Amino acid sequence: MWATLVEEIPCLRRIVTTLRRARDDGFCAFRSRLRHAVAVVGVLGLTSAAPASCSEAIVTNQPADSLSFVDLDQMKSVAEIKIGGKPAGIALSPDKSLAYVTAPEGNELIEVDATSRTVKRRLAMKGGPLGIAVHPTRAEIYVADWYEHKIAVIDAGKLVVVAEIPVGQSPSGLAVTPDGALLLSADRDSNEVSFIDIASRKRLAGIAVGERPFGVTIDSDGQRAYTANVASDDVSVIDIKAVKVIGTIKSGHRPYAVALAKGKGFVTGQYSGTVDVFDAATIAPLSKIDACDHPEGIESD
Repeated sequence: MWATLVEEIPCLRRIVTTLRRARDDGFCAFRSRLRHAVAVVGVLGLTSAAPASCSEAIVTNQPADSLSFVDLDQMKSVAEIKIGGKPAGIALSPDKSLAYVTAPEGNELIEVDATSRTVKRRLAMKGGPLGIAVHPTRAEIYVADWYEHKIAVIDAGKLVVVAEIPVGQSPSGLAVTPDGALLLSADRDSNEVSFIDIASRKRLAGIAVGERPFGVTIDSDGQRAYTANVASDDVSVIDIKAVKVIGTIKSGHRPYAVALAKGKGFVTGQYSGTVDVFDAATIAPLSKIDACDHPEGIESD
């Protein structure tokens, strides 16, 4: 129901993909477009008794209204908690002690203690909260509002909305540059990626990418961003400093997300049941991995 491991990645640098077993078309409503998202949690954020080289993944189960906690050594679910609201996006606090989950049907942001595996707080939100990102140093959370076409800025300490930033149509995936200066938003129905200055809370630019961008991923150097374009079956490669697309990579059918590890990119193909692998430096395709049924969210440890 929840995850598979790409075995070519060692324990300290692994890829986890989420799978959807039900073969619905996934496009009846926005809440069906992301059945599962995944976040990988280092064990030191969970318990000091476990080996430091291993990890746990937290997976949103949208049809089940729950979160699964997956032991990546055993590759099995070790706990599940009900949270409601058809959970979709998930992001971790910088110390990985908290998980922030968007619940689009419940119109909520839900804060979960990753150690005790309990819900701590809930924030009622407008519209349709979907994509989510956390600032690496500031106590801020960013939530994409699918219906209102804006990004909510949330004070993580008080768990209140402190600002709203207009972007393109139906913002989905979000990502913050490693230096914390920029927020990128995949604006699905505008076929654009928004560049947002975090300090001023202003949208600096919107650049055209492929059709229906959903997931957006930034590399560890903050040099490039990658968008999974669901309708054009490809990935747009963006030079962040230049604010322009510098290449396109073909992918499997209906790509939803991109993960990066050891100089490679991994792209889920929801309808092709594959994970496409490419060279992150040259953006040349390398291989295709059979990922079983409907892979969607993907994350590296």
